[in-house]
Amino acid sequence: MADTFKFRIDHHGSLVRPAELLAARASGDPDLRAIEDAAIAEAVRRQRRLSLTVVTDGEFRRADFRSAVLDAVHGLADGKLTTDRTLVADDVAALTTLTQIPVKATLPSPAYLAAQLFEPGGAWGSSRELGLALAAIVRDEIAAIIARGVRYIQIDNPGYAGLLTGAGSALDLDEAIEIDSLAVTLDDKPFNVRIGICPLFSAAEADAAVAEKLFASVPVDRWILPFDKGTNAEATLLRAVPAEKDVCLGIVDPTTARLEEIDTIMDRMDVVGGIRDLEDVAVSPSAGFSPTAGGNAIGVEDQWRKLTHVETIARMCWGNEL
Repeated sequence: MADTFKFRIDHHGSLVRPAELLAARASGDPDLRAIEDAAIAEAVRRQRRLSLTVVTDGEFRRADFRSAVLDAVHGLADGKLTTDRTLVADDVAALTTLTQIPVKATLPSPAYLAAQLFEPGGAWGSSRELGLALAAIVRDEIAAIIARGVRYIQIDNPGYAGLLTGAGSALDLDEAIEIDSLAVTLDDKPFNVRIGICPLFSAAEADAAVAEKLFASVPVDRWILPFDKGTNAEATLLRAVPAEKDVCLGIVDPTTARLEEIDTIMDRMDVVGGIRDLEDVAVSPSAGFSPTAGGNAIGVEDQWRKLTHVETIARMCWGNEL
C-alpha cells in the first residue's frame, strides 16, 4: 500500500528542552507559559528549516511523555476518570499558526499507563479495567486532535517491549491489544489522518509470533520501530508489519552525538528494501530526544545534527519525492 500521506522525515516528538525553559520550570517562574511559548516557537522554526515532514512542540510543556494524560486526567484513585481540558489538542493545534508543515501530536498508550498505575486493592478491579477507562479518554482526545486539523498522531507504549521479548508485563498481550485498539478505533477517521504506535523496543531479539499478532491486531496505520543497531530483532519486527500498514524506522540513535556512517545506514536501508516496498517506509531517530524533561543524553545542537542526518538519508533514498 503506497502511503499517500507519507510523513517520510519523522521524529518521535520530544526535543531537548532549552536550559532557560528547564530553569524557569524549576524555579516556578510566573512567566513560565510565555517562556514555553518562545521555546516552542523557536523549535518549530528550527524544524521548518530542516524540511521535516512533521513538526511537534517538542513536548516542552510536559515533565515526561506520560504527562499529557497524568496532568489532565483526574480520578485515578477514585475509580472514575474525568478531565477538565484537552490533553494536548489545544496546545498542538496552536502550532498550526506557526507553520504550514503538518503538525504531529504524541500521546502515551492507555495500556502502558494502566500497567504502570494499577494498584491491587485500589479503586480499579484490574489493570484491564483501568486501561479501558483510560482508552476512552485517549480516544476522545484523538478525536479532538483530529477535529483541530492535526493529521498525524503517535501513541507510545514502551510496555510492548516486555511482551515482545517474553519478559512479561502487568497486562497480557490480548489485554494490551484490546485497550490500545479501543483508543485508536474511530468510526469516522478522515482518510488523510495517520495514527501510529511506537513500542520503543531496544532488545537484541524479538518473538516473531508476538510481533505478528500485535502488528496485525491493533488498527493503526503505522508502526514506529527501531532500525539503528543492526540486530536480529529489528529485522524480525519489520517483517512482522502487515503489508497494508506502513512503517517508520529509527535509523539514528538519539542518545549519542556521534553521527552514524552513511554507508552503514544505506546498507541497512538495502535490507529494508528486500523486506518491503520502500514506498511504505519513513525514517526518523529511533526514540525521542528527551522523553523526560532534562533527561536527554545529547545537547540541543547535536539533536539538530541528528535530524539533519535523517533528512539526508531520506533524500538519498527517495530524492525529492518526499
